[in-house]
Amino acid sequence: MSLPAFCTQSDLFSTAALTSSLFAADDRYRLFAKLIYPAVVAARPALEKCYCAEEGRPAIEPVLLLGVSVLQELDGLPDRQAIEMLRYHAGWNFALNRQLGDEVFHSTSLVNFRQRLQKHQQSAVGFTAILKALERAGLISRQTRQRLDSTQMFGRVARMSRLDCVRETLRLTLLELEPVLGTETRPAFWVSLWERYVESQVDYRASAETLARKLVEAGADAWQLLTWLRDPARNQANAQPQARLLARVFEEQFELVAGTATPLARDQEPVSAPAAPMAEAPQSPPPGSLVSAAASGDVRTEQVAPQPELTLPAPALAEVRLRDKDQVPTTCVRNPHDPEAMYSVKGQGHQKREHVGYKVQVAETVCEATLAAGEPTRNFIVGMVTHPAHESDEAGSLKMEQEQARMGLDKPTVQYVDSAYVSAKKLVEAQAEGREVIGPALPGPQKDGRFTVAQFDIQVEERRAVCPAGKLNTQCSRLVEEATGNVCYRFEFSTQCHDCALRPQCLGKDQRHRSVLVTEHHTALQTRRREQQTPAFRERMKHRNAIEGTQSELVRAHGLRRARYRGLAKVSLQNYFIGAACNAKRWIRREAWKLRHSAATQNDWSPAAASTN
Repeated sequence: MSLPAFCTQSDLFSTAALTSSLFAADDRYRLFAKLIYPAVVAARPALEKCYCAEEGRPAIEPVLLLGVSVLQELDGLPDRQAIEMLRYHAGWNFALNRQLGDEVFHSTSLVNFRQRLQKHQQSAVGFTAILKALERAGLISRQTRQRLDSTQMFGRVARMSRLDCVRETLRLTLLELEPVLGTETRPAFWVSLWERYVESQVDYRASAETLARKLVEAGADAWQLLTWLRDPARNQANAQPQARLLARVFEEQFELVAGTATPLARDQEPVSAPAAPMAEAPQSPPPGSLVSAAASGDVRTEQVAPQPELTLPAPALAEVRLRDKDQVPTTCVRNPHDPEAMYSVKGQGHQKREHVGYKVQVAETVCEATLAAGEPTRNFIVGMVTHPAHESDEAGSLKMEQEQARMGLDKPTVQYVDSAYVSAKKLVEAQAEGREVIGPALPGPQKDGRFTVAQFDIQVEERRAVCPAGKLNTQCSRLVEEATGNVCYRFEFSTQCHDCALRPQCLGKDQRHRSVLVTEHHTALQTRRREQQTPAFRERMKHRNAIEGTQSELVRAHGLRRARYRGLAKVSLQNYFIGAACNAKRWIRREAWKLRHSAATQNDWSPAAASTN
């Protein structure tokens, strides 16, 4: 679509000219037109990347679409209601500099606009535009104090059992392959699979044994279909997204044993011998056939020609077995409708929280000045990073640094975080860059009430360690892990432990002497553990607490807790608009407060009071 002509000049009979008297100076729609709309207009060069210059029919003005997207997130409205507001609401038209009687567009244009932003990697354009406007207004700077924390976000999917996930993936694969495969090219077992997974459902009142058998049966059917798709003549069908997803689900949930094929590799084509066209299964499987160990008798048999490149000799039987739960990777597909929605668990016992979805990192500026009574916050969101739920907060912190660098922001001079973001390596890196990471360090692991590593005075640089009994180590070894290159140091107290009075509190039952293993940056971690016990550190940590209120605001006022779309890219786009709307709301509230505060100050002034002063 081509870009239309764009002009920021209002007409004589525009909405702005006719309705400006209806909106007070501190009205939210007037302030949106004054503060936010110019920032949206300034983002047009970035929006132009999503359109052709002259080819195609004229598109709807992208500045208007972006302004509507921010405003609808600010008011918490879906697409259809946003168009209704654009048609009837004077405040919306005033905020977006629209003319009276301008033609409105269909609500699906907002859907197409979001897809266009996602396709051209411009998801953060609205968030970045308001962020740059705040920087021009002097409300934030390139390098600020920040606080960072994460919150969970539920995916737009239902929780599925392993049986549901495999069967639903098979159903989606069959529906995807139906228009691709002609009637004459479909395998002989197609009808049975279609009846089993498309036209019927599992009776959940069945016994556990029956459901377990159904799961193994679904795995055998999946492997049968994947083996048939492996033929080079069926590359088009094998390359379909759901067929690739089925291969991944099979590899995660099942394994092949004692067969002529190896387990499937994730994101790779099924590894098996090319199959001949399917034939009806005889009463007993012939040599060289691929069969399943499923208990059901309707699983068909496929003739497999022996291949010289196979590792295992043919003929042999390939048996599909279900993996144990502890063998299933944490990154496995939980729902085929959104494979990127991952499982995550936080806490233990009655505080245990599980969810399938995503994790959102929120970074906010920290203004340490004391606010006046009734003064809105001076802090603004400077980062919204959405990533898979299973990733750690430390990995999310690294992604936050990369995002802020793309937006033109420097690393924060002081960063307030919780213990999930604090590590010895992180503290050393921040110190080398002249920054501070303010957060408590986790205590060392404790076993059976014995002394922890934190109770030892260790100076890695001097290869020196003193135990709680005041005894010096007898040996120090430097260890390098070949796979990662990480360096550790092991301090041993061999002869010092023989006649020690604290031996029962330090050593295990079968332990002859104590040894302590620490990283090369342990000194920084030890310093932080001692520092966090001081009142001054606890006072500084109070600046981190406000991020909990910010997350509550994003969840309650803007719906951050639940994804409205499926897929990491779409959910990330949603969260960028949420962050943009929150910043716009805070900016408008602060500007409105300044206008009211200024008006109240002027009303309090009088000539008599001035002469008295």
